[in-house]
Amino acid sequence: AGLHRLWKRFAVDLLKLKPGHVVLDLSGGTGDIARLLVKRFPGQNRVLVSDINAQMLWRGRDRALDAGLVDGLEYVQGNAEALPFASASIDRVTMGFGLRNVTHKDLALAEIARVLRPGGRVAVLEFSTVKTPLLSRAYDFYSFQVIPRVGKLVTNDSDSYRYLSESIRVHPGQEELKAMMEGVGLE
Repeated sequence: AGLHRLWKRFAVDLLKLKPGHVVLDLSGGTGDIARLLVKRFPGQNRVLVSDINAQMLWRGRDRALDAGLVDGLEYVQGNAEALPFASASIDRVTMGFGLRNVTHKDLALAEIARVLRPGGRVAVLEFSTVKTPLLSRAYDFYSFQVIPRVGKLVTNDSDSYRYLSESIRVHPGQEELKAMMEGVGLE
């Protein structure tokens, strides 16, 4: 129902972005978060959009151009497990719904910690499992029965939506992810 848009705005708010910041939007794909970031202080921040998928990057670039957003946006194809940025060169890092697609999450988190300047902030948006048993069953039904069918109706692609549900199930839970982040020096 579009709730992910509110979560993205909330994540950007948590960054406490200031003019002059260098921001890395990992798994930036279609550029939704990057566009929110660059609008905060137009022309005053450097927003690096990085994704392993070139087609997604170019789609995001096209969307930004269509919205008249050019200043401050840069596009870098790269792997989150081996970032092409200098150590301690980034003030803020975002990653919206991409960490669960990274094969070696520990490497990606270590890379985020490496490129982040002291005092920097990270906002990772990701789906997680539901802990309440009754809600968990309802969520599983919705995820594995409803979402793929809606995907089939809207985009003629149920497989991508089934993958979404499956990838959420194998992604680390909130406490495990917190421990992984702390394990690489993030707090």
